[in-house]
Amino acid sequence: MKYKNCFLFLLTTFSLAISMDVFSANQSAQGIVEEAQQANALDHPAAFEIPRSAVIDIKDSISGRTYPLFIKLPKSYRSQPNKRYPVIYLTDSWYSFQIVSGATRFPMNFNKMDEAIIVAISYSEGSRGSSSRNRDYTPSVNPAWKDITGGAAAHRDFIETTVFDYVERHYRAEAGSRIFVGNSFGGLFGTYVLMSKPEMFDSYILGSPSYWWDKGYIFELEKQFRKSAKPVSAKVFIGIGELEKKVNGVGEDMVKEAQAFYDLMQQWSSRPQTKLLIIPEADHQTAFPTTAIHGLQWILGKCPPKGNCLQGNLN
Repeated sequence: MKYKNCFLFLLTTFSLAISMDVFSANQSAQGIVEEAQQANALDHPAAFEIPRSAVIDIKDSISGRTYPLFIKLPKSYRSQPNKRYPVIYLTDSWYSFQIVSGATRFPMNFNKMDEAIIVAISYSEGSRGSSSRNRDYTPSVNPAWKDITGGAAAHRDFIETTVFDYVERHYRAEAGSRIFVGNSFGGLFGTYVLMSKPEMFDSYILGSPSYWWDKGYIFELEKQFRKSAKPVSAKVFIGIGELEKKVNGVGEDMVKEAQAFYDLMQQWSSRPQTKLLIIPEADHQTAFPTTAIHGLQWILGKCPPKGNCLQGNLN
């Protein structure tokens, strides 16, 4: 009996040891799996996506080119199915879409700015971004440039007939509230639209506009426009960095040119609401985010300067 009890004790101890080894092995294996998963997550992180956004390809029936549209819907879009929204139209989508989406999130969600649909028009598929924008955003043919130039009229018509139609058929867009936002050549393009078809947009935000283009072609166009006395009811915001004296080493003073165009607008027969913002310490690479948020606040802002708008959330 004594030996039997001893045997049972040894057997139990051995079994327990095996069980502990198995448990330890399982724990080690689990640890290895978790470490592998963590390493895999670090090597293959999930991509960040802008909420409520999509990319839609739109074809220009005249040129045959395809332009992706980056579209973001407001936070309340699903919860308020009867509401219609202003639309912010951006050029240079790869640059501007992320900036405007992020910059407007806080004021829109905190009820300090009207919510809006954001639509950023990208470059034509199959072309370099620079060649697409050089063609589509310039209002005159400039033989000094290697890229094709002077396609602004065609691009304007594509936006008016195709992009507007798509957005306003597929989304609850307020057709009477279109806001243009463009920077650099995009600002030049917006100025061309303002003087060729001012009714296309209700508001224009023109960031660091390249008025030096083609020896100041835009100022020749302005002379013709002023003589036409065409009515302009749109609001026009111009933003420029105080350090934007030169672009690519060229000696144009973009600040003086922006100031000059702003002054000329004050002479138009139907003087539009205008604002010029010269941004301290900003250059051509850094001015646009400030231009975009200040311009949109000027157009879509809901609260007085000293008002209390701290309602809402950041989700």
